[in-house]
Amino acid sequence: MRYHCLIYFDPRTVFDGSPESNAVLAAVGGHDKALAASGHMVMSEALNMPQSAVTLQVRDGKVSTTDGPFMETREMLGGIIVIEAADQDEALKIAAEIPFAKLGYIEVRPAIDFSAPRPRL
Repeated sequence: MRYHCLIYFDPRTVFDGSPESNAVLAAVGGHDKALAASGHMVMSEALNMPQSAVTLQVRDGKVSTTDGPFMETREMLGGIIVIEAADQDEALKIAAEIPFAKLGYIEVRPAIDFSAPRPRL
């Protein structure tokens, strides 16, 4: 089953030049290679800073845009890793090894299987 690992962090912590943040940033490439070698990696992508974003919405057929992120927070969505895992327990173990977990947060969500019934709210 596929799981999305959404990586959140405060860029002021990740890019502060401290030994801890430098060690985390240095570990990312090797971690991605090891995850790919294990067969768990589907894809990995880093995101640019939120200031480069444009948020849009469509209401009554009209598109409106706003420069910047959807919400103002200290933490930002910094990247996404899509993994294959047997179950949520394995997905959480894999996500715990993502270097950014040491400085931020990793949100782990299962991908939706559209061949199954839709989620009920």
